[in-house]
Amino acid sequence: MASLRDIVTSASINLLSAFGFLMAFAILRIQPFNDRVYFPRWYKKGTRSSPTRSGAYASKFVNLDCRTYLNFLNWMPAALRMPEPELIDHAGLDSVAYIRIYLLGLKIFVPLAVLSFMVLVPVNWIGDTLERAKDLNFSNIDKLSISNVPDGSKGFWAHIVMSYVFSFWTFYVLYSEYKVLATMRADYLASETRRPDQFTVLVRNIPPDPDESVSEHVQHFFCVNHPDHYLTHQIVYNANKLASLVSKKRDLQNWYIYYQNKFERTSKRPLTKTGFMGLWGTKVDAIDDYTSQIQKLNEEEAVERERVKKDPDAIVPAAFVSFKSRWAAAVCAQTQLCRNPTLWLTEWAPEPRDVYWDNFAIPYFELTIRRLIIAVALFFLIFFFMIPIAFVQSLANIEGIQKVFPFLKPLIRMESVKSVIQGFLPGIVLKIFLAVLPQILMTMSKIEGYPSISALDRKSAAKYHMFILVNIFLGSIITGSALQQLKTFIDLPPTEIPKTVGVYIPMKANFFITYIMVDGWAGVAAESLRLVPLVLFHLKNTFLVKTEQDRYEAMEPGSIDFPVGEPRIQLYILLGLVYAPISPFLLPFIIIFLAFAYVVFRNQVINVYDPKYESAAAFWPDVHKRVVIGLFISQLLLLGLLSTKKIGRNHFALLPLPVLTIWFFLYCKGRFESGFVRFPLQEAMVKDTLERATEPQFNLKAYLKDAYMHPVFKSSDVEKSDFTFEEEKSPLVATTRVASKLSPDVNFSSPVQSDA
Repeated sequence: MASLRDIVTSASINLLSAFGFLMAFAILRIQPFNDRVYFPRWYKKGTRSSPTRSGAYASKFVNLDCRTYLNFLNWMPAALRMPEPELIDHAGLDSVAYIRIYLLGLKIFVPLAVLSFMVLVPVNWIGDTLERAKDLNFSNIDKLSISNVPDGSKGFWAHIVMSYVFSFWTFYVLYSEYKVLATMRADYLASETRRPDQFTVLVRNIPPDPDESVSEHVQHFFCVNHPDHYLTHQIVYNANKLASLVSKKRDLQNWYIYYQNKFERTSKRPLTKTGFMGLWGTKVDAIDDYTSQIQKLNEEEAVERERVKKDPDAIVPAAFVSFKSRWAAAVCAQTQLCRNPTLWLTEWAPEPRDVYWDNFAIPYFELTIRRLIIAVALFFLIFFFMIPIAFVQSLANIEGIQKVFPFLKPLIRMESVKSVIQGFLPGIVLKIFLAVLPQILMTMSKIEGYPSISALDRKSAAKYHMFILVNIFLGSIITGSALQQLKTFIDLPPTEIPKTVGVYIPMKANFFITYIMVDGWAGVAAESLRLVPLVLFHLKNTFLVKTEQDRYEAMEPGSIDFPVGEPRIQLYILLGLVYAPISPFLLPFIIIFLAFAYVVFRNQVINVYDPKYESAAAFWPDVHKRVVIGLFISQLLLLGLLSTKKIGRNHFALLPLPVLTIWFFLYCKGRFESGFVRFPLQEAMVKDTLERATEPQFNLKAYLKDAYMHPVFKSSDVEKSDFTFEEEKSPLVATTRVASKLSPDVNFSSPVQSDA
């Protein structure tokens, strides 16, 4: 069990690490040659240019003004200074909503911490259970927890009452934030400028027609069923192979530029090897070799483009259908189009930059099978990951390490080494184990076939949250406690095991404290430093950049890592809710993390991140749900813990709390969630009317024509008309069907036309 000295050692290490990261960040961010690394958001917006300084040549690269080094923390108040409405205009509602998750945590836990230390800590401290227990390892920190309250004590009523107070306060904060976010989303959508996705619907599982192509079938269907509102459509091609060729050619072009620049600097023809990554094989002229590879890829690319254009099998049974108004798009996206509910499925189209093109090639009937397979695979991934989690927990105490690594006993007996091992090592090892997990979960989400990047992020976040809940939280408590006190468990009679579990669960707060300091304090400070983008930018700037446009493309602003960041915040919120009535000593560590992360990520959103998409905070219902899940778990755990404390049936006083929590969730779901998944027709009509009044001559068809064209076609020399289809002026489109099959009164005299 980690002692107070171990916690202080871990805090010192992590505080020094965080301070070191912040000092490096404060110095590096004011250097002129790093300006594009720490302020790329402003470069992307076109409101900032490379700093120019007069004087010494070195001043173009290094900041020689000593006064700026004295105010190395001035970025913190600057990050807090921008008002929220201005921040929404600058970075979008998604970024602001994400930052508000940290603010949500602060609103919950600051009052909870004050109440806990005023009411529960004195009740816990005056108990003497741990001191009277035999063969039990504990520290002074554990005396602040509920484990120190004697069995049968009336002091447990303080924990029961405070649990109600904590729950009702959490209800109030969650409801208030949900209401604020719903209002912000409605205002944002009402004030948002024109975007293609406002007029466009994604139609999937288009049924085949023996007499018409997919494009003709889509055109005919919507001209018949939406004759007054249908405007145009864009069919979807399976261009995954073509996109792979384009990406491969781009990589080869970067190497070609690198060797060309090297030749211009040294006047010596560079050489490379033909083997894997140039590590082995025959030496050849690098410039000539990459020139020939690029030419070969150009030929393959041209052949593939021609195949995609002419092969009917390259057309996917899906289309982006655009309408003349937002109102018409809202009606289509939110209604059933066909008697068969599995055909002509509609949903709001993601904005063009949010589309994940690779997944459109997946047949729609495969999606359910894929998602079932991934659900089973996720179960086994979570289950088998318990093995390394158990190993990490064995490192949380000296005895476990001595059993696994007996040759380290002399070293471990040193007090300084012992403090580092118990106070720092478990958290850092667990963080390393989790480093590769997000990529695995994102790959699983891609296999499931979701059509947008935002949907992939939300689904990956859901998987990561489930993983953290089972493996990190429950796994660390159950596995850690069992391993830690294995001998005690073996010696106990079965009837005493529930009581012992009730004693040891609160003690795992010490492990989570070390994890919060490693992952939270030091991890957030490292995020501000941006070490990897810093190194990559200077490598590109040295070897690949020739023009200002090259330098612009070399910037790596990144974006909020929602699939990782949001579940991580949820873990801390869960820990705070669970341990607030059990071991309040953990709360200050969570509050420090939330406050520090709020400032850091506000700075990153203002100066660094370039959002990949904008969903207008569509993820907030998931955030709300996960906090409610954490609250529900905390109530059940406290109920189970008190059932071991010999207080008769008094613990049943907590039974209404989980019921109230479920009711609260259902109420909020009915009250707010529809505003995050549907678009009100009234709002759509208001925006359409206003737009027609202010811009009556706006050519919407031209605006939407190429919005949802695959990026590989936008960058090609092929005429875009080969990939774009529109409707005719006639309300009924001509088809290749035999007229007699339909009606003798319908005249199909006009042929189907494509855009010129």
